[in-house]
Amino acid sequence: MSKQSAPANILIIGGSGFVSGTLAHRAIDDGHKVWTITRGQRPIPGGIIALITDRHDSVAFQKAVADADVQWDVVIDCIGYEPADAKQDIEVFRSRARQLVFVSTDFVFDPAHRQFPQGEETDYYLSDGYGGKKRLCELELMNGDTGDMQWTVVRPCHIYGPGSELGCLPLHGRDPQLIAKLRAGETLQLVGGGHFLQQPILARDLADLILSIGGNEDTYGQIFCAAGPDIIESREYYRIIADILGVELNVEEISVSDHLAAHPEMASFLCHRIYDLDKLRSCGVRVPNTSIEQGLREHVESLLDRNG
Repeated sequence: MSKQSAPANILIIGGSGFVSGTLAHRAIDDGHKVWTITRGQRPIPGGIIALITDRHDSVAFQKAVADADVQWDVVIDCIGYEPADAKQDIEVFRSRARQLVFVSTDFVFDPAHRQFPQGEETDYYLSDGYGGKKRLCELELMNGDTGDMQWTVVRPCHIYGPGSELGCLPLHGRDPQLIAKLRAGETLQLVGGGHFLQQPILARDLADLILSIGGNEDTYGQIFCAAGPDIIESREYYRIIADILGVELNVEEISVSDHLAAHPEMASFLCHRIYDLDKLRSCGVRVPNTSIEQGLREHVESLLDRNG
């Protein structure tokens, strides 16, 4: 549902977080009528109809949805993580939504068996951890009885932009002190020296991509990789930030094998994460086009404004 589309009724499960909040803002800006489901612990953008409930309280969740008494054009689940969450989406919304968009992750792919670039299909998925659970959610949608409700899955890679912290790789992933460290001339410790390839996606671009899926019949029953336009080494991500700040980037290489031995759960970060976006293009989905330089500048400036 781009800005040229008719206004739609959209429900966002989430709405006050980084990705979900950005999505809510973009949906309002596009002229849609927007509801959110949150626990009410953080503010949500103005102009939104707030449903306050905890999705883990299934009775209260169903009641909040039923009491809203709305037929939604699109329900977007930004926070589903457990297979039970996907089952809940099917049970609660199959008679109340025309389409469900589920936000998964590129961590569903087994890092030891990736392709370059990676398409949507593979024989090698993770079966445990964060990526494994997201894959189980996907399978619930693929195999479940969704009735007349269509479903679509998006798998974003590293998401950045205003509303989050900077950093895409250990030991400086989502590092709240990254700007201060760079300004102080500290050496960044990057696993593998930061030579892993990445394709970060700006949160605003991801939101616009998701909104363009709504009502697009070519996306029904489909899964899409979601990534930005630029493929860069992870260290280049940090170099761009240093250039924006007008400082020098100094990097110390941390052994990949040593780090994985101590932190095996980080394997999905320590691989090339680049994607084939042809399926997005062929289905008429809005393909991200904000350059990494422009997006990181917006991200850095937002943090400078926030921190003074």
